Amino acid sequence: MSATVSFEVPSAHGPRTVTLSYARVGGGEPLLLLHGIGHHRQAWDPVVHLLAAEREVITVDLPGFGASPALPEGLRHDLPTMNVVLGALCEALEMERPHVAGNSLGGLLALELGREKLVRSVTALAPAGFWTQAERRYAFGVLRTMRTLARRMPLPLVERLSRTAVGRTVLTSTIYAHPARRSPEAVVAETLALAGADGFEETLRAGVGVHFTDVLPGIPVTVAWGTRDRLLVRRQGVRAKQIIPKARLVRLPGCGHVPMNDDPALVARVLLDGSR
Repeated sequence: MSATVSFEVPSAHGPRTVTLSYARVGGGEPLLLLHGIGHHRQAWDPVVHLLAAEREVITVDLPGFGASPALPEGLRHDLPTMNVVLGALCEALEMERPHVAGNSLGGLLALELGREKLVRSVTALAPAGFWTQAERRYAFGVLRTMRTLARRMPLPLVERLSRTAVGRTVLTSTIYAHPARRSPEAVVAETLALAGADGFEETLRAGVGVHFTDVLPGIPVTVAWGTRDRLLVRRQGVRAKQIIPKARLVRLPGCGHVPMNDDPALVARVLLDGSR
């Protein structure tokens, strides 16, 4: 069941109140799940029930995405700020060093939390930040195109396309290897989430100079990459392993950039293994 939480974070102009939407289910050690840019916490729905059997699962809409408003004036949508915001979120929800898993942008944020030693373990699914400049420009171009299309398409057209496998492929094949498996309702909801994401442009601009370079000493790290990722190509996973030598690199056969819907059982197993 969804809820909201508000908390203060420091800024150059004094404390600012941040409000985030989240859901919390299950029992056991806490596992915080972070979605990618332009998405929302419902991206994790295909695996939440599988994880909740062993973990207390917390899914959150990042600032400016889903049902969470953008950060207030004085706070930037950059990595240092997000470290502070997510650290404050954990404190507000009384989670002391949870396990964390993230996809794409969420994977990068999860690694950043690991670098700051704010979490017990990190599982990153196709995380951002291991790209070359050419790969980053390609990914950002695709994301901007997706955003433009989502904003321009009238809702009746989105709903009509979502009713057929071909239409769902048109709308979501960039991020899913098996777009027809996504439900029509989920496709409509995530298209609207992308169109209405107030934090999209500032978050994308903040990512221009991002390259993850740390080794995360003492934090168990799993990096997983879909073999059919069309947004952040899988050779970036090899690069991540070179940068974080002690990380466990996992191949996700037949999965795209957002693998949770392509193979929920496999992704859930990877997340549970990574948080043990």
